[in-house]
Amino acid sequence: MTARAADRARYDRATAHLDAPLALVDLDAFDANAEDLVRRAGGKPIRVASKSVRCRTLLERVLAKDGFAGIMSFTLAESLWLARSGFDDILLAYPSADRTAFAELAADPKLAAAVTVMVDDVSQLDLIDGARGEGREVIRVCLELDTALKFLGGRVRVGALRSPLHSPAQVADVARAVARRPGFKVVGIMAYEGHIAGVGDAVAGRPFRSRAIRLMQATARRELAERRAAVVRAVRAVVPDLEYVNGGGTGSVQHTAAEDAVTEIAAGSGLYVPRLFDNYTSFSGRPAALFAQPVVRRPGVGIVTVLGGGYPASGAAGPDRLPVPYLPEGLRYDPQEGPGEVQTPLLGSPADDLLIGDKVWFRHAKAGELCERFDVLHLVEGDAVTATVPTYRGEGRTFL
Repeated sequence: MTARAADRARYDRATAHLDAPLALVDLDAFDANAEDLVRRAGGKPIRVASKSVRCRTLLERVLAKDGFAGIMSFTLAESLWLARSGFDDILLAYPSADRTAFAELAADPKLAAAVTVMVDDVSQLDLIDGARGEGREVIRVCLELDTALKFLGGRVRVGALRSPLHSPAQVADVARAVARRPGFKVVGIMAYEGHIAGVGDAVAGRPFRSRAIRLMQATARRELAERRAAVVRAVRAVVPDLEYVNGGGTGSVQHTAAEDAVTEIAAGSGLYVPRLFDNYTSFSGRPAALFAQPVVRRPGVGIVTVLGGGYPASGAAGPDRLPVPYLPEGLRYDPQEGPGEVQTPLLGSPADDLLIGDKVWFRHAKAGELCERFDVLHLVEGDAVTATVPTYRGEGRTFL
């Protein structure tokens, strides 16, 4: 029996009393992935990206482990909810225009102490001040650096379109503007190198593309390390008591941690290890989050149909954004239909061994987005469900 076949047997036994559709997290794999992230971080703390987890119970579990500290959130409303739930170190990774939430933040000392907001434009400070109302708490601010690799005077760029702040002088100018403004305090710098951390460098069947990606990433790492260090020096000249410099992501933990200028690493997807993280040479993890769909039809030889399953992930549309049939091994989509909103045909010889009501296990393309489809996660240890916990959706929280 292969390791994957053994996992399927465990998951089927653990959930035999449960009807699909359902989602589970294998806690043995989750904990092993957490340990691997800590090892790769080389002693620097890891801030957990909540968008990749979207379950308070699992956020609490990982933050109780040595090597993890703080949350990186994705909306201001989520940040306030987490702070009210007892989390006390929350970095909002994206700028917000939520005036109602800013009014709450500025009016509550506990929230203002726990939550740091992202800024890359002075006009964002204007929006916050306009939303304060009677609130006069000091707002903690993190400045985001654009990590893109640029060529030909900026006409060619590799990297996500995020912050407009690319040079040390640009970041330092915004730091000065914040420092001069009553009611704000710069406490951190963040730089997410998505073209390194979020792009696999071992694309199956594409050796030349894989080599090109590795070359690009090596060049980008060198350029960013030099520029990030210069940015930190420039900002510290304005804000000597800077609390942290955050960088990285699951795919670049060990590389980012090697930079002296970086004080903490961001990661989250590496806990669940969705399919987009299968194609890396620098690390491998254990798939920890899966969902099951029930077999509801047997249209013919080598074909079964499962209920639903059309759960595409965000990003540029393409086959890599689709879930993949994982267990039993050997199933594939019908190229004419793909994964459907209400039914999904699956092809392959394993289909002939599946009965009506059997479970087919899938892996989602991206980590936390799976939790937007399910109210609860069944936590599996060995071959038993030991707890069933709500996702954000199960707590009535749909932030985006």
